[in-house]
Order: sequence, then structure tokens, then C-alpha cells
Amino acid sequence: MGMLSLPGCLACGKKKDFSLSNEKDAHVSDSDENLERGNWSNKGDYLLSMVGYAVGLGNVWRFPYLTYQNGGGAFLIPYTLMLALAGLPLFFMECSLGQFASLGPISVWRILPLFQGVGITMVIISTFVAIYYNVIIAYALYYLFASFQKVLPWSDCFSWADEFCSKTRLVSDCNATLHGETIHANYSFITSNNLTCMNGTVNYKPVQFPSEQYWNKVALQRSSGLDETGNIVWYLALCLLLSWMIVGAVLFKGIKSSGKVVYFTALFPYVILLILLVRGATLEGAMDGIEYYIGRQSNITKLMEAEVWKDAATQIFYSLSVAWGGLVALSSYNKFHNNCYSDAIFVCVTNCATSVFAGFAIFSVLGHMAFVSERPVSEVVDSGFDLAFVAYPEALSKLPVSPLWSFLFFFMLLLLGLDSQFATIETLTTTIQDIYPKVMKKLRIPVTLGVCILLFLLGLTCVTQAGIYWVNLIDHFCAGWGILIAAVLEIIGIVYIYGGNRFIEDIEMMIGKKSCLFWLWWRMCWFFITPVLLMTILVWSLVTFSPPSYGSVPYPAWGTAVGWCMIIFCVVWIPIIAIVKIVKAEGNICQRIVSCCRPAANWGPYLECHRGERYSHIVDPKKEKEHEIPTVSGFVYTQQ
Repeated sequence: MGMLSLPGCLACGKKKDFSLSNEKDAHVSDSDENLERGNWSNKGDYLLSMVGYAVGLGNVWRFPYLTYQNGGGAFLIPYTLMLALAGLPLFFMECSLGQFASLGPISVWRILPLFQGVGITMVIISTFVAIYYNVIIAYALYYLFASFQKVLPWSDCFSWADEFCSKTRLVSDCNATLHGETIHANYSFITSNNLTCMNGTVNYKPVQFPSEQYWNKVALQRSSGLDETGNIVWYLALCLLLSWMIVGAVLFKGIKSSGKVVYFTALFPYVILLILLVRGATLEGAMDGIEYYIGRQSNITKLMEAEVWKDAATQIFYSLSVAWGGLVALSSYNKFHNNCYSDAIFVCVTNCATSVFAGFAIFSVLGHMAFVSERPVSEVVDSGFDLAFVAYPEALSKLPVSPLWSFLFFFMLLLLGLDSQFATIETLTTTIQDIYPKVMKKLRIPVTLGVCILLFLLGLTCVTQAGIYWVNLIDHFCAGWGILIAAVLEIIGIVYIYGGNRFIEDIEMMIGKKSCLFWLWWRMCWFFITPVLLMTILVWSLVTFSPPSYGSVPYPAWGTAVGWCMIIFCVVWIPIIAIVKIVKAEGNICQRIVSCCRPAANWGPYLECHRGERYSHIVDPKKEKEHEIPTVSGFVYTQQ
């Protein structure tokens, strides 16, 4: 094919195929080790991209609430243990897998063709998540723009509010003393007669903060339920379009462009968190909030409850973004001898430390809000959408120069969401690149823009008046069991079918030979502890399943059915692809299954110079299609 005639050991990544188009691929530079797929420009690009992918909205709006709910500081004990036992082992495995083969989440299953459907499941789930995750970014953009006002629009009950809107609690009725007798009367009677309510007898009206009504009535224009779709909320649709334009602009050169942007999007949120923490710590009532979060309110006896351990494992699992395909995709652009072991530890520790740090910034401000509104902290704290778009904005509206603090907070949410979204879309484009490398080499920008446009159109359903119900539904189903199923099959397939010891030898080809003592912990986790923990979480989630709801609004039966259809669509490819692989193999049924459980003929390091003796026999990945499976007689792996 007109290749330069250089020895393999000298030509690593430097071979030129003169039969291909001479068009320059922006994804690749001359200094790259892999001139076909490209590499990260430097280690910092990769690490910050991984940190940005792992550190997302959940670190800010879910972890602090879980800590408060599950015993305060005591929750850090199960959280740290679950990081070591479940999170880090899976994270290290996926980083090593992607880096070793230099392939994305579908093509990397050349390692075990029978399980290639697991990679497809990961990519489909990432697609679903990309659709609704950018809608959340659109919410942050809307609030960011709304912050450019002298008076925050949710700081008081303005024209859009109803009679239930109030900044303070409203007394409904109480007991009082009249002519020597105790009476029970409504508050208007009490005040008109200049009476005083008796302590402990006051009942309050059900009221809503201005921020809550603004979120529902103005920002979302929320309908009564999933049945009432309503119109597209035009300003949310414009914000969604803007968010996709940002993503497309950043990824137009793939990792070469996104790797530079993350220096800002991954680092600046820490600056904002620090600013919010310093400001929050100076407010009255801040210590009350922090004590609820991690102070003397800590309850060590909570560790006796199984729910606490389940919450810790679940939070670690989702926070690190394992089994989504993104870790494999991002790591596939590393140079072969990169130390993925130290990278995994750095990113995991950074992610968890960020969660703890964010909790201080959140609870210090919420403590001040509780102080000002004369409520206990437990009544103002919340998680998820209610924390990000109701409770925290309400607290910020009570500060001097509130538009500034509001702008900083929503700018931080925007950045946290964007760098996670960059990696998710890079996962999809990496998958396309592995399947159609020549197309991506010539048409990377049109393909990337096409993916963004398609996902924008699919996301328009989520910016209707019923949009928040769709966002919640996709999150409830797709981002839950599908990921757990993929993770369980991933670790079982690699450790028990491909071979955990063989996989360790693969890793040592990249990072060098390690002692048996070094691998003792990883073997314990990979072979037993991590699979058992994941299975336990999966079974627990299935047993404790409850129909989805948004706040007090239940979903119709057809909505729940749609949710089940989405998760079935995500995971059904696992058995389908397994059956297809077996049918295409040769021999009797047992031989077919055995051959599909062996690595494909083209499994191994992407570049010839990295294969060594262990993989000297493999078919060149660039010449052999990934779906071709060796027969029993056609391929025999020799253990070194």
C-alpha cells in the first residue's frame, strides 16, 4: 500500500499510508504517537478532561445532601470505603482498557466479542444522558442570563406569583387566651383582637418560596403532568441551542480543541466554589449549616443502617462516571506507556475531595438562609433540581449584591455541566471514528456538528412545558439500572472470561512489571469485592423500585411504560449482539460459544511496536474488521 519501509520498532505511529487522502486531520498532529487516531497534546489535557468528566453536577447538588441525610461526617467513612472497594477498581480497569487497545467503548470489546453489546449499551445510555444533560445546562444558562438584573426575578413574589407565595412562614391558626379561656382561632381573628399565640400551638399555612414558584411558573412553565405536553418554552429552546453550539464549537477538532478548553471549564469552578465558601462562611448562621453538614450533628449510629452504605456506593459509582463509556473513550487517546494507574488515583481522589469541598460552600449559604427565614436548616436543605434552582438561588437572593453571587453560582453549574458533556459527546464521536475512521478523518467537523444537531432536535421534547418530567424520567431509568448492568457484565467479562491475570499482564505492558503485593488489592477487588458490591446495588435497586414521580406529581402508567421501554432498548443489545456473534462463528454450538469468548484476531495494542511477543501473532487491527471472530481452529491464544 505504499507504506514507508521502516523497522516496526522505529516506525511506531509514524507509518504513512500514501493511498489515503492527504487531507490533514485536525484531530491528529505530527507529534502524536498514533497518527491515525491521534493522542492528547499533553498529560494535562487528559487529566483535566477526566476530572471535568467525573466532577459534575452531582458533586454539588447530590453529595452534600446525602452527607447531611446519612449521618453528617460519619457518612465519609462508608463513602471512602466504597471509593476504594468499588469506584477506584472500576475506574482503573476502564482507563487501562481504553489505553491498552486505543479503541472506544464498542470496538474495545474485541477483547471479548460475546460482550460487545455491553459497549453498545454504554453508548446508547450516553446518548440518552447527553440529550437531557444539555437541557440541565440550558436551565443553568437561563438562570445565568436572568441574573443580569439589578433585582433577581425570584427574590420576591412578583406578578407571576399566586396567593401561596411568601418569603416568610404565614401563621394559619393557633391557641390564645381570651377572657381567661383558651380558644383556637385563625390568625386574622387573633391579630384583630390583639391576642398572642400560645407557644407550641401555631399552625402555618402551606406556602412556597418565590424561587420555587419562579422555577415552576416562569422558568419551566411547568404543566400539570406528563400527559399535558404543552408548548415548547421558546427561551429554554434558545438556551438549549446555545448550549449545543458551545459543545459543537469546543469539539470541532476533537480532543485537540476540547483538551485546551478544559483548562478553564475544569479549573474555574474551583475558584467559584472557593469564593462562595469564603462569602458563605462570613454570613450569620453559616456555622449552623456546616454543623448540619459535617459538624457535631454527625451521627455515627447511622452506619448501622444498610441504606447508608447503599447510598455511599451508589454515589461513588455514578459520581466517577464508570460504565458510561467515556473513561474508555478518553483514555484511548493516551500514549501507550502512560501511567494510567496514577491517573486513576488522582482523578478519583480529586473527584471525592471536590464533593466534600462543595458541601461546605453549599451548606454555609443554606445555614444563613435558615437563619434569615427563622427556619431549621432541615427545612431549607434539598438536593437535585430543588437545590440548584430553588433552595440555593433563594439563599443567594438574600445576600447583598445578590446578582453577582447568582451569576457566579450558575456560571459554575454551567462549567461543571459543559465539561462532562464534552466527554460524553467525545464518547459518541470516538465510537463513530472507530467504525468509520476514513469518514472521520475527512469529515470530523460535519459529523460532530451533525451529532450535536440531531441531539438538539431530540432534546426539544425536554424543553416543552412537560419537559422536566421527561428529564426526570430518562434520569430515573436510563442513568440507573442500565449502567449497573453494563458495569456488572464488564467486570465479569474481563475478569472471569478474558482472565483477570491476563488483563494484569496487559496493564504491565503499559506501566511496567509490578510485584504480586502491588496487585493483591486489585485482584481482591476485581475478582470478588467489586462484582459483589455491584450486584448488591443492582438487586437492591430492583427490589426497592418505586414508580417515578416529580415532587408530588405521579407519572401516568404509560409514562412508566415508556421508561421501561427506554431501559430495555438500552440493554437488549447485549443478548442480541451475543446471539449474532455466535451465529456468525463456526463449529458446533459449544465451539461457537468458546470462540466468541476468546479475544478477536485483531485484539491487542493498536500500534505494532507495542505488541511485543505476547501479541506478535495478531492480525493488524487496521486490516481486520473488528466483528470478525476467529473460529476454534483458526485462532489459539498462547499464554506467555
